[in-house]
Order: sequence, then C-alpha cells, then structure tokens
Amino acid sequence: MIGGFVRKFLISTVSLLSVASPAAAQEENSITVTATGTRIEVEDTGQAVTVIGEDEILAVQGPDLTRVLERVPGLVFSRNGGLGSFTGVRLRGAEAEQVLVVVDGVRVADPAAPSGGFDFGNLLSANLEKIEVLRGSNSTIWGSDAVGGVLVASTRAEGGLLGQAEYGANETFSGAVSGGISDPDTGFLGIGGSYLASDGFSAAARGTEADGFEQWALDGHGRYYLSDRFEVFARVRHAEGELDIDGFPAPAFALADTLETQDTRQTFASAGAVYDAGPLFLTAAYSLSDTARDNRDDSGATTFASDGRADRVSLRGEWRPIGPLLVNFGAENEWSRYETLFDARGETGIFGAYAQAGIEWRGISGHIGARYDNHEDFGDEVSFGADASYAVAPGWRLRASVGEGFKAPTLFQLLSDFGNESLQPENSTSFDLGLAYGERGEALYGAVTLYRRDTEDQIGFVSCFGISDGICTNRPFGTYDNFARTRAQGLEVEASARVAQSVELGAVYTLTDAEDRATGLDLPRRPRHAATLFADWTVLPALALGADLRIVSDSFDDAGNAVRLDGYEVLTLRAAFDASERVQITGRVENVWDEDYQTAAGYATRGRAAFVGARLKL
Repeated sequence: MIGGFVRKFLISTVSLLSVASPAAAQEENSITVTATGTRIEVEDTGQAVTVIGEDEILAVQGPDLTRVLERVPGLVFSRNGGLGSFTGVRLRGAEAEQVLVVVDGVRVADPAAPSGGFDFGNLLSANLEKIEVLRGSNSTIWGSDAVGGVLVASTRAEGGLLGQAEYGANETFSGAVSGGISDPDTGFLGIGGSYLASDGFSAAARGTEADGFEQWALDGHGRYYLSDRFEVFARVRHAEGELDIDGFPAPAFALADTLETQDTRQTFASAGAVYDAGPLFLTAAYSLSDTARDNRDDSGATTFASDGRADRVSLRGEWRPIGPLLVNFGAENEWSRYETLFDARGETGIFGAYAQAGIEWRGISGHIGARYDNHEDFGDEVSFGADASYAVAPGWRLRASVGEGFKAPTLFQLLSDFGNESLQPENSTSFDLGLAYGERGEALYGAVTLYRRDTEDQIGFVSCFGISDGICTNRPFGTYDNFARTRAQGLEVEASARVAQSVELGAVYTLTDAEDRATGLDLPRRPRHAATLFADWTVLPALALGADLRIVSDSFDDAGNAVRLDGYEVLTLRAAFDASERVQITGRVENVWDEDYQTAAGYATRGRAAFVGARLKL
C-alpha cells in the first residue's frame, strides 16, 4: 500500500508542472496567545503550539478550513458530507467536544449542542488571518473544555483591501473581501464579508440527491487609541447558513437521501480595553456567543430547534516585575443558557481565576501555574500546569509540558430529557516531551514530540433500550453518565526545508494510540497514522506550483469497533500566477486520484474536483 501511494504521489507531482500552485510562504510572526492567554513568542513556551499565518492559508487555497488544519500535527477530523456539514476536529485522540475553540477572542462552543462542542462546518477559511493550535490539556489558562487542546482563529484585521473569488466543482462559488483603514496614532477600522454557495453532492454515500450549502458572513473590527498605553476595541462576526442534510427515513431508518434542511445563525462579539505599560499588560473584555439552529423536513415544518448562548466577562494580564520574571493572571465569569424545541430554558454559570509564574532568561523559559473554577451546579475544580523550554545548543530546543484539563457537563447533558444532574466534570492529565530545531517557517525546521493524555470520568451516552431500572429509570430513550477512562499517547513529527532557492518541502506525521481503558478497544475515528506531505516550487517569479498529500490509516467508526473506516490517500495540486503586482490567478485540483473514502461511516466525501479563482490585493 505504501509503495502504491508514494508512486502515485511522485507521478502526480511531476504532472503538476502543467497544473498548478504557489509556494506557501510560512508565517513570519510567531507571536501566540494560546499558551498563556497573552502575547508570547512560540519559542518561550514548552507547550506544543502550531501557528499558521495568512500567507500559508491563502497558498492552500479555497474555503475548506480542514485542508489548512491538515498541516497541524496531532489533528484529524471527520465530516458528515460536503462543505457545511457537521465537522468535528480531534487533537491527540481527544473527543471533538474536548477542544476549546476561540474565534476573534470569543469562546464559540454551542451550549445547546448535546456535547457542547463547536461545529467546524460553519467556519470557513475565507478572511482568516491566523490559526493557532495548542495541543495538550491546558485548563490552567483556559478553564473548561481545554482537555485536548485549544484552537484560536483570527479574522483579517489590517489596512488595505483583499478580495478573492473562486468557482469550481458542484457549481461551487466562494467569494470574500476584507479591508481596513489604519492610523498608528488613531487606531483601526475594518470590515469583511464572505459568501459561499454550492450545489454539493449527496451526504449519504448511497444517495443520489445533491445536498447543497449556502452561507454568508460579515465581520467587523475597531480599535481606538486613547493614548500610547490605552486602547478600546470591539469585534463582531455574524454568519447565516442553510445546509441540505440527509436523514434516516422509515421504514429502514438507514442513512439515505431526504429533503431535510438545517439553518444555522451564529453571532460572536466582544468589546473591551487594553492597557499596555510595558511591564504590565492588561486586557478586559465582555464577549458573547450565540448559535441558533432550525431543522426542517421536506414540507418546511420545524422538526428541531435550538438556541445556545454564552456571555462572559474576563480580565487577563501579564506582569513583568523584574528582569526575566513574569506573572500571567486572569479571572472570568461565564453565564450560559440553552433551550430547544423539546426542552425548557436552562441556565448555569462558572467562575474561574488563575495565576502562572514564569521565567524567560536567555535560553531558558519555564512557567508553572494553577487555576480555581467554581461551577454553580457541581462546585469547585482546581487545575495545575507547567512547561519548560531550554536551548540545548544553537538552534536546538528541548520542550516539555504537563497540564490538567477538565470539561464541565453541558446544559444538554445536565438538564434535557436525556439529562443527568449528578454528572461530574471530565478530567485529564497530559504530558509531552519534544525536541525542535529552528522555527516553523525558517529554511530548516524539525520537531519530534512524544505525548500522553489520561482522561477520567469521560461522559458518554447510555442507551436505555430495553432497560427501565437504575440510571435508566424514567429515561426510556437513554441518558448520560461518567463511565469512560481513556488514554491517548503517541508521537508527532514535523519537518520542513528550503532545499533550493525556489523549492520548499514539508511533512507532518502523527502516531496516535487511543483506547478505552475499560474495554481495551480503540476510540472511534482516531486513525493510528495520519500524515500530510506538501511541496511548493516557485517555477518563475510569477508562477508557483504546489502539492498536498494527505495520508490517513484505517480506524473504527464506533466504540464497539464493529464498523471499520478504510484508510485513504488524497492528493491536491495547486497553482498561482501573478498576473500583476496586485492580481493573482489561482487554480487547484482536489482529490486528483478520485479516491473513494469516508471520514464518518455512511457519509460521502467529494471526488475529483477542480477550481479556478482570482485575488486582488490593494
């Protein structure tokens, strides 16, 4: 098998000379917020963090965010159909709902979703300026949900104008524009928008009726400098989408073509102030996240509806009292509520505060901290974390971290008709140890990381079919319970090199061993091997070509390991031509080999598809 896909990759890479793609310039700015909650250089944390910048996002091309995320080690995803369909992202073998997602400073998990996670099907890469991914438990800084890690996405907020449009397979059109006015003495004002419409393909692998997707989104940013130390800001993003979905119609109750639709409306917003006096840096903010969904049948009647909202006030800070010493600290309070067509409104709240001491001196960096959380439904939770980074030789850095994570039960798990108010938080402890040379984006970069995470009291659904006593009393359709103990461990490898003035090569590989410790079975949808190989060649000053190969091994779709998902290899070829200093023509072919594969059992994926587009930058 390995020889087969390598041979296909080499043949197709040679053929891309006549097809296309630009070299992906790596992110030059390594400032990140995922490690400490405030500004920090990636080299100053012992935690595993990947930063993907705007140049690389644009070079990958297209609105599908998962194609960008494939370049993050330890990350896999599953999708229930085409663009816009439910998409779950897993880090280091964690559940999709155990990854904290932050968009423009707002935690965007849906309190009305059964497991309280974020659906990446509703987040496109259009107008994204940066993606930061922290792998490993980090509730010390981020509180609930940061069991598997943290993913932070930031939309474009800079001066000038960027516009892009693309058309291709399945009558898919996507367009985006963003622009802003910036003054170093006054501030910044910017706005952006995106639109996507696609006829799609049948979400059901055995179906024939196309399931389309349409979404528009608007976002705005504003900053005003009251002085050289003090500024105020506001950000807002609103998106609305309509997705055709397939269901499980009678009498077979198997996944098949239906005329059902799902409308999703999301609003994320925040406002606050920043104080930067050099040694002391503070950010205070209010934010809200609101996600509403309506499912309709073929007659237009509403079959399910939900609305989840979270309001949060927070203060984060960094204090450097003397020399290399620093203290990160913060406190926040969140109020969340939900209601569905079948469940009355429910509410809860959680307060948290943390402190972390650190040192960043010459080639040594280290941090250690603790967090206290109080949830109004189940009480107190304490989390610890530490990391260290040491420059063992010029260019070489040894990294290590340990972190605890917890995830509070969702309102749906606690209060719905399936709820169990005696649930306790899920808890995890993670360790990793790594060695890195250089930094991502430099001429030569490499990193190897060993990791392990143990999770206790993991919440899962309990089927009550044919059972009427015990935990199933008065819950004929099932409920939730703390019953799982899981372990995920493995190896992450990253490498990139500029092998010639015009050629860059890169690779990401992850080995994941994730199991249910009670049964010894593999956790579902966690392939043991996952890799991405990418190459970029600047053929001429105005022409760049590229290729991305995604390789994923077999996995199981279910907890009982009865349904197997076959492995797959998917190749994408890219091209970009600079028609002028301001205009670029792009094109790509996805799934060049027309691979037939699934990331969720029964759900189809797109076959070979071609796209052409253009960008304008002023």
